[in-house]
Formats: sequence, C-alpha cells, structure tokens
Amino acid sequence: MDPTSLSKYCANCKTGGVNLKRCAKCSSEYYCSRDCQQAHWKQHKKLCGKPAPVPSSGSATAAVPPSLDGTPDKPFHLLSAETWLHNRSEKDTFKLLIDTYRMRARDNLNFQGIVDPDSVFGGATDSSQGFRGFLHLVEGKRHLLPAWWTPDKSLECVQYGLDTEEWQSLRASPDKGDVIDHYNDSYMPMQLRMFGQQVYGTGPGGQDGKTMMEAMIATEAGGFKKTSFSLS
Repeated sequence: MDPTSLSKYCANCKTGGVNLKRCAKCSSEYYCSRDCQQAHWKQHKKLCGKPAPVPSSGSATAAVPPSLDGTPDKPFHLLSAETWLHNRSEKDTFKLLIDTYRMRARDNLNFQGIVDPDSVFGGATDSSQGFRGFLHLVEGKRHLLPAWWTPDKSLECVQYGLDTEEWQSLRASPDKGDVIDHYNDSYMPMQLRMFGQQVYGTGPGGQDGKTMMEAMIATEAGGFKKTSFSLS
C-alpha cells in the first residue's frame, strides 16, 4: 500500500483511510474500492492520462505513468515476427497475456456465443482456471514468450491476475472500449486479438487476420493511413 494514501480521500465517496489505491493509469486519484473507481470513471476519464499542467513557477511536473513500462515503436512488426512479448518487463508481459485471454473470452461470447465455463462469463468467481488453460497453449508455442519465461513465471502470472483491486484482475471482464481507455491506444484491442490468433490458430470468430496484419505493417512503415478493425 502506498503510505502517502494515509492523508488522501476516495475521489468518489470521499472516505479517507490507509486502504486507498491510486488509479493505475494516471496515479492522480485515489479510490477505496473498484466500485467507487467505476462509479467515478465517467468524470475521471476526461482527465485520466492527460499530462499534468505546468505550475506557474515554470518548473516541469513529472510525466504521467504509462499503462505499460515500455511501448515499442512498431508493435505490428513485432507481432508479424512473433516477438511481440520479447524484451518486455515481467509486469507488462503478465498484463498483456491476461488481456489477450480476457479479450478472446469476450470476443468468443460476443461473436459466437461461446462461453468459457472456467471464466467469469461462465459463472466462475474468477477466470484463473480458464487463464491457466490459455497459458498452457502459449507455452506450447514457446517462441512467443520471452527468454526468461519459466513454469514458475506462469504461476506468478496467474497470481498477478488475482489482485482484484487492479486492472488485470481475472474477476473483471473489460470490453474493447475499456482496453482502449486503459492503454490510451485505439489499436491495442487489435494487437491483443492478433497475438491471440498466434496462440489459438485463428482470430476471433474464426477470422484470418493476415490482411489486417499486412495493412498495419504498411501503416507503420508509412505506406498509407491507418485503418480500422472490423470487429466491435
């Protein structure tokens, strides 16, 4: 727990105390629970992720912490080379694996009516069991994972997803809009879906993302304007 939260108050219900947690995206607001964070999001999203204003003294303020420790310049090139997760921090790798699974579970429900019985969509308390199955598939394609990945890291990854107060909670089921807002990147859902295709063998709804991959690589190379993904 952040010791500075002792003198802070929940941005939604104004409750004070030592059990407050900061917004994971911008760290500028505190909340006593996920319910309060969600209730306050309509108001907070207008400012979340925006740079803090420069004070009148002219001294620069600290940069807003990003959702990831690092963001590659050409993620679709890395996806094409099947190295999208390589050279990332443990936290970022865990987070992107969890979000790939959660995105696919929601897509399966939305586009095919398929429910993972081991997920929150199937009535489970959390999606940890379904996520373990996903990690087993990823580990069967070892080249997709960073060189430091081990069976112990798999266990750590699942444990990371069991923090119910954070974005990566396996009790939560974010949709496409939530993903875009969290990463402040309209193309992150597409990245997650394309990585999921490399794991599962097909894209959401059985689609083949080859044409879209080629288009995004051309975009990154400066070939033409960015295009939109067809799935909602």
